[in-house]
Amino acid sequence: MTAATPFAASGPERVAFDRTELNAILALYGRMVAAGEWRDYGLSFLRDVAVFSVFRRTAEQPLYRIEKRPKLRNRQGQYAVIGMDGRVLKRGHDLRTVLRVLERKLIRAVE
Repeated sequence: MTAATPFAASGPERVAFDRTELNAILALYGRMVAAGEWRDYGLSFLRDVAVFSVFRRTAEQPLYRIEKRPKLRNRQGQYAVIGMDGRVLKRGHDLRTVLRVLERKLIRAVE
């Protein structure tokens, strides 16, 4: 959002996934659910980061977090996949490329 939008005055700006980003994430999520690997997800839209968290069960901590941090756009890349232990599994500028680290796990699950 920019200062010219009417929403800027209503509160702090929040980072969010756009439609194409959510489509890519939800396409992978659907395949992983069909494979029985994932069962639930959560979305968080904060001031500095948007997070798509993936759970095996609702009451657990997330297996993976897919994060978008626009402030890192010109450095390592704004997208990252982070594991349950907090390790960055993949970071980059292109979301589909970053999500491939999780697609490899899908191929192993199906075999």
